[in-house]
Amino acid sequence: MNKIFQLLLIIIFFSGCSLNKNSKFWTSETIKKIEEQKFEKIFDDPTALSQELNTNISLNFSKSFTKNNLSKKFTNNDGRVNFDGSLNKSLKYKFSKIENFYQFEPELSFYKGNIIFFDDKGTVLQFDGRSKLIWKKNHYTKSEKKSNPILQFANNDKFLIIADNLSKYFMLNLQSGDLVWSKNNTAPFNSQIKIYKDRFFVIDFTNTLRCYSMKNGEEIWNFQTESALIRSQKRLSMVIVEDVIYFNNSLGDISAVRINDGELLWQLPTQSDVLYESAFSLETSDIITDNKDLFFSNNKNQFFSIDIKSGSFNWENSINSNLRPTVVENFIISVSLEGYLIVIDKITGNIIKVTDVFNNFKPKKRKEILPTGFIVGLKNIYLSTNIGRLLVIDIKSGKTISTLKIDKDKISRPFVSNQNLYLAKDNAIIKLN
Repeated sequence: MNKIFQLLLIIIFFSGCSLNKNSKFWTSETIKKIEEQKFEKIFDDPTALSQELNTNISLNFSKSFTKNNLSKKFTNNDGRVNFDGSLNKSLKYKFSKIENFYQFEPELSFYKGNIIFFDDKGTVLQFDGRSKLIWKKNHYTKSEKKSNPILQFANNDKFLIIADNLSKYFMLNLQSGDLVWSKNNTAPFNSQIKIYKDRFFVIDFTNTLRCYSMKNGEEIWNFQTESALIRSQKRLSMVIVEDVIYFNNSLGDISAVRINDGELLWQLPTQSDVLYESAFSLETSDIITDNKDLFFSNNKNQFFSIDIKSGSFNWENSINSNLRPTVVENFIISVSLEGYLIVIDKITGNIIKVTDVFNNFKPKKRKEILPTGFIVGLKNIYLSTNIGRLLVIDIKSGKTISTLKIDKDKISRPFVSNQNLYLAKDNAIIKLN
């Protein structure tokens, strides 16, 4: 056989098996003959979202809001939160400044109305609703403190699980802050933490999902996905539905793994050509789910809907965002990195409405602004930015009705607890009501 012909066959084989973004890997449990995945791009013009669309449409939701906090923890879907504050009163919870805060996505953790966060030395702090310090605990060595650890939190109302970017993970008693156990991993962590029954899950920098015991921190199983030599600082995410955990890695792959034993159910690449440079620059939003489909976007102008059972694409749309979207009723709400509020039909992926929420900023200033996260309240959407501004956006019209100056630098995405809104900055938590 001609050598050139042999080479062509090899190239065709490998490109068909693994490089197409619609390829999937199935375990023995789900092996079946399927046709090559096809999905529809609804809005293929990459410049389409540089202008408004259907601004005359008024968006109306029912009066209900999302009440199930446990479901939110598993699905990442904030939904519509019970908040309609005037934002007139504020309190500060102060701590020592976290260096390079702008690079990270730390989470606030809540316990019986108290707020849990950390400072630049890795000290865990618990404040009450009046900003009084309940306890502070540091379980790091002197050398570890000098490395300024960045902490991620999750709690089950009894214990607080912490994983950091120094490869350390440990558990504290929520009432006292006392250490229950402490362990070290072979690689740093940079992902959400999910607690499920008697175990918890976290992803490390080798793109490995690790399942640990709550009792003693021992590893139960791990699942390794393809690793990259370099990767962005963007935090990875996961959701849990019916004893299956769905998670992303730094290359844009989505995997479904059985919680009980770590067996792979399906895996779906979302990037057809992953080079070192593109892997480093890829920033994917948190995955969210309505328990039927997965929704997420990235800074490569892609927004996906994926069926959680089959791992197949429902649709893809051209939306440029690394922010966690929100599903409210039959709508998906997102904000693009260019400052456009986007409303999408959840089923079809059609874009219903686009409004410019950065239109009050001068063109020169606008170039410096990036959104950092949002929540959907009862009447308004609250959008935080990297320049310390909190935008209040009317849900019905999609227009920005006011802008609050919280700081001059990055503020975190908003969090709501007990009808109060919280924002994290590099040296304080801001409470608004």
